[in-house]
Amino acid sequence: MAIQESGEMYLETILVLSKRKNTVRAIDIVEEMGFSKPSVSRAMSRLRNEQFIITDKNGYIALTEKGRHIAEKIYERHTFLKEYLMRLGIDEKIATEDACKIEHDISDTTFEAIKKHILGK
Repeated sequence: MAIQESGEMYLETILVLSKRKNTVRAIDIVEEMGFSKPSVSRAMSRLRNEQFIITDKNGYIALTEKGRHIAEKIYERHTFLKEYLMRLGIDEKIATEDACKIEHDISDTTFEAIKKHILGK
């Protein structure tokens, strides 16, 4: 289930948008991520072909179980790392940017070890 970082970012964005509002369309992703309509369209096509998302006849986008699994994993990493960096005294803007960089590259093993260490479990 290998997916590129950009695909992870799109899936995470769809998850975040779906938490904010009931429906997600490509234009919402364009506005949220600041990417062009053609770029988002190409990405949605790839994600649909790889069965990470489904779209209905009205253009509404939903995550498949496979897509939701990845989106939630990335979102958890992002929120956990951002909050931890902020607790270390990092400015929220910088913490958000750094968490976004780290969330895609860190291994599951390392993330779980960091989480266990921080939470003391």
